This record gives sequence, structure tokens and C-alpha cells, in this order.
Amino acid sequence: MTVTLLGATEIRSLAARLDVTPTKKLGQNFVVDANTVRRIVQVAKVAGTDRVVEVGPGLGSLTLAILETGAAVTAVEIDSRLAAELATTAAAHGVPDGALTVVAADAMRVSELPGDPRVLVANLPYNVSVPVLLHLMETFESLERGVVMVQSEVGERLAAAPGSKVYGSPSAKAAWYGSWRTAGSVSRQVFWPVPNVDSVLVAFERSTTTRGTEDERRRTFQVIDAAFQQRRKMLRQALSSVWGGSAAASEILQRAGVAPTARGEALTIDDFHRIALAAG
Repeated sequence: MTVTLLGATEIRSLAARLDVTPTKKLGQNFVVDANTVRRIVQVAKVAGTDRVVEVGPGLGSLTLAILETGAAVTAVEIDSRLAAELATTAAAHGVPDGALTVVAADAMRVSELPGDPRVLVANLPYNVSVPVLLHLMETFESLERGVVMVQSEVGERLAAAPGSKVYGSPSAKAAWYGSWRTAGSVSRQVFWPVPNVDSVLVAFERSTTTRGTEDERRRTFQVIDAAFQQRRKMLRQALSSVWGGSAAASEILQRAGVAPTARGEALTIDDFHRIALAAG
């Protein structure tokens, strides 16, 4: 049985039948171009043996492109109407029984998924893309790689290296889990409704070694947050609120081998981790 993809006309008809109007609140911009969803799947290197998790499948255009490869998909959808319809749409387009599992839930709150998915593929809502990504990476250690479509500005931050003008808290936190890179831009015209922002694909691969314990991660992220809340200040000043003054912050930074006069935008995730460890 061959899986067929959704076309632009069918997507609009399906939305009308379900009385679904894409909402800004949920960040709903549905992809209506088959070439785009196939491209996302190709960049993610999805194979028929993969178990994939998709966040925000919407009406199912990207879902069907993933299923077309023969991979199994767990789709997490917050909109109950869309979640209820997705399996019907999949069956109507040739998806075999058992290939798709729909989880009607908020991706920010989901704590377990069937099948321990190895790959993440998603068109993430612009307003929650970074929190969702970090939650999934923290919660599901089985995730080894993936591709997400996000607002260009967000994608550039996720993939930014230290010293870049857009390097910030999302960049450093994402680096805790592995390597991230931009993997191509996406035209606004492939979405319905057409958004007022540009989009980009971001690919990631999880590190094969664990960087630190969960407690170390939390403490490292606390340092990152403090460093970038006042990113123009030297670290001894930016971190003074965490450790009760600039003198204490300077001492910890020196123990970590980081100059107290440095700024957060110059530090790697390893630097932030060393600072957290030095603080005890």
C-alpha cells in the first residue's frame, strides 16, 4: 500500500470540515506543499526502521511524509479536534494499521512516549519552539537526532556558536545535548496561513556521551540564565546575584578557569558547566 500526501486544496477542505481556523495562540501555520514536507523528511534522514516523534502534526501533511518512508510515528497534538482526526486522515491516505500513534497532549507536559522514539521531526509553533525542544531533549534521552522547522531568528540562535551576535541562552542550553546546525530556509508561501516571519530548518545530533548529571544540568542552566539576563555585563557582575556579590562570583569564575571580566556570549557550554561545578 502506498502512502499519499495531502494537497493544498484537501488541507483547506479538511480544516473547513473540522471547523478549524489556524490560530496565532497555538502557532498554527499548516504546511501545504508536498515538496517541502518531503524535503524535511529527507534532511532528517528518516528510514523505514525509525521510530519518529512529531510535535504539532496539525492536519497531517508532515505526518504523512514521514509515514511514507515506512517509519513508525508518534504524533503529539495539543488540539483535540486535530488529534481525533489524524488517524482517520492517515488511514484514508494508505497508512497501514499500527504505523501511527496519536497522543493528544501538550508537548510541554508529556513525560512518556510509546516506543522510545529515536528521531524528532516537527514543524514547531513559533511561540513555544525553544521550550518544547529543551523539554523533549531533557525528557527523552532516546532522541538521537532530528530536524525541526522554526522561525528563522529562533533557528539561528539555536545553531549559533560562542562569539556570534545571536548566541544566547537557547544556543548554550541546546549545546548541552549535542550539536545543532541550520539546514536550509523555507519559503513563507508553503504555509497556510502565510506567516509574517521566515522559517528555517534546524538539524541536531545528540552527543554520544553524557555531559553531566541532571543536577549539574540544572545548575549549569541557572548560570546560563543569569549570564544572559545581563549579557552586556561582565560575568562577575552578571553572576553576582547568584552567589551574593561580585567578589564571590569572581572567585568561582577563577576556580573554573574563566576570566571574571568575560561576558556570557564568549563562553562555550563546557565553560558554563565548569562554572557550575566550581560553585559546588
